[in-house]
Amino acid sequence: MVSKILIANRGEIALRVLRACKELGIPCVVVHSTADADAMHVRLADESVCIGPPPSRDSYLNIHQIVAACEITGADAVHPGYGFLSENAKFADILDAHDITFIGPTADHIRIMGDKITAKTTALELGIPVVPGSDGEVKTEEDAIKTAALIGYPVLIKATAGGGGRGMKVAKSEADLVEAWSTARAEAAAAFGNDAVYMEKYLGKPRHIEIQVFGDGEGNAIHLGERDCSLQRRHQKVWEEANSPALNVEQRMKIGQICAEAMKKLKYRGAGTIEFLYENGEFYFIEMNTRLQVEHPITEAITGIDLVHEQIRVASGRGLSVTQEEVTFEGHAIECRINAEDPRTFVPSPGTITHFHAPGGLGVRIDSGAYQGYKIPPYYDSLIGKLIVHGRTRVECMMRLRRALDEFVVDGIKTTLPLFQDLVSNQDIANGDYDIHWLEHYLANHPA
Repeated sequence: MVSKILIANRGEIALRVLRACKELGIPCVVVHSTADADAMHVRLADESVCIGPPPSRDSYLNIHQIVAACEITGADAVHPGYGFLSENAKFADILDAHDITFIGPTADHIRIMGDKITAKTTALELGIPVVPGSDGEVKTEEDAIKTAALIGYPVLIKATAGGGGRGMKVAKSEADLVEAWSTARAEAAAAFGNDAVYMEKYLGKPRHIEIQVFGDGEGNAIHLGERDCSLQRRHQKVWEEANSPALNVEQRMKIGQICAEAMKKLKYRGAGTIEFLYENGEFYFIEMNTRLQVEHPITEAITGIDLVHEQIRVASGRGLSVTQEEVTFEGHAIECRINAEDPRTFVPSPGTITHFHAPGGLGVRIDSGAYQGYKIPPYYDSLIGKLIVHGRTRVECMMRLRRALDEFVVDGIKTTLPLFQDLVSNQDIANGDYDIHWLEHYLANHPA
């Protein structure tokens, strides 16, 4: 087991990893910007190191400062959480050069899955079903027109280095195509410093289904079931469920086994999530995230497996703690992402929390670094916490979620709690009848 872990992140995920370290008896160090000096993970850590001013580029993305913090404190491993440097192959390489364990996959696997074209090609080679699309980058207008004609309209143009919906445009006809292609390239260049785009068939009303996988880096791998992340706004996940209301046991185990076998072939190490669009009984690979996901707690709820413990175990060279046959799925879990935003306009709402009361009771979990008197800084992602509920059935889970939302109090700022109170009472949601476009249609028809 590694002897001391530095947590290169902030907010609820830093606190989540810190708790796992304490449970394993491993000393931990947290880094923080000047804006996060009073954050809960800083208060609870064994050691903390300030690594710079509020802007992320000067602190949480500053590789030199993070490596220096490891050397100063004697940390021999780094957990990157999600976001920031969690999928940065250069960071993983630099840590390796300094004999510091990166608690995540190899730099090569990060690179393979970080480029959308390479990831899709790799998925095909590993036997994972993919969305019909271009063989690689679409470099010219002529290429775009020819490729779209072969795929069939509508088509989706996506940045090869993209994420979060940036550099992504839909063309419903040839008349839309050239503008969509050029706009996607411009957005990709501005957001990622890389204007390369590729093209896929645009599916009309798919669900977003993802499979949690784990590998030991030696050719052993398992899957931990799926999560349904179809309730999204601008390609950002809002509400996640495990298991998906759309899948049966046979479908779940079939796609899970396909993913696990692929990870065995790849000799993948650590936690990963393979994301699909699902429509008419078919799965289509869209990307793989080579890190822990925001929504990992719902998988923990239905499997009873601590994914951060597992990450640390694998990074320490001790292999997986369970075999596929030992993984069981119990009940249903839902996660709601609580953001410091106006629940209708989604405008960020930083400021001081004047009152904070988290719900409790059986099957209720709160992952949050927020507390009464905490001042939410305006510099970072607006996520302030996650409400996770678990029940024996989906109906019980929904009722528990309704009760927990009514108990949850955050005053002094605006949050998305009222949105979830609306959603939990909606009949489509109750029936599990939604796709990736449902939430945006709902918001358009229920203005503030």
